[in-house]
Amino acid sequence: MWMYILITTGAFLLMELVAWCTHKYLMHGLLWHLHRDHHKKTEGRFFEKNDYFFLIFAIPGMLLFLIGTLGQHWVLFSIAAGITLYGFTYFVVHDIFIHQRFNLFRNTHNVYLLALRRAHKMHHKHIDKEDGECFGMLFFPFRYIREAYKARKQPA
Repeated sequence: MWMYILITTGAFLLMELVAWCTHKYLMHGLLWHLHRDHHKKTEGRFFEKNDYFFLIFAIPGMLLFLIGTLGQHWVLFSIAAGITLYGFTYFVVHDIFIHQRFNLFRNTHNVYLLALRRAHKMHHKHIDKEDGECFGMLFFPFRYIREAYKARKQPA
């Protein structure tokens, strides 16, 4: 049982690296035509072409769940669980918390969350595919933690 929990956790953590590489080299490269509208918003549209990446990332997880369940390959099932948990985390952190696609989790005083939001904002300051920074979601340069901590300590 512990082995499957470790595999799920490892797959979740590995997905941050996969997401970083995919974001930097595919979304800001070959697949920029799908990701562009995430950086250059079209007013009044809830869905973006960028939302297709949800399906692109979900398909491997679904296939691993299917193969893992039908063939009773619990390692594959655990990997699928890690991928899916990362996808759910991405939705909550990126779409709800950072971009406020739903009016939830607006205010926080948590240093990590403030730093995460700032790092993502720095990513979006580049509206073209070149010269980007902070391509990950959960991990980012430590300087954002220091900045958030200093900003939180200053009186309002």
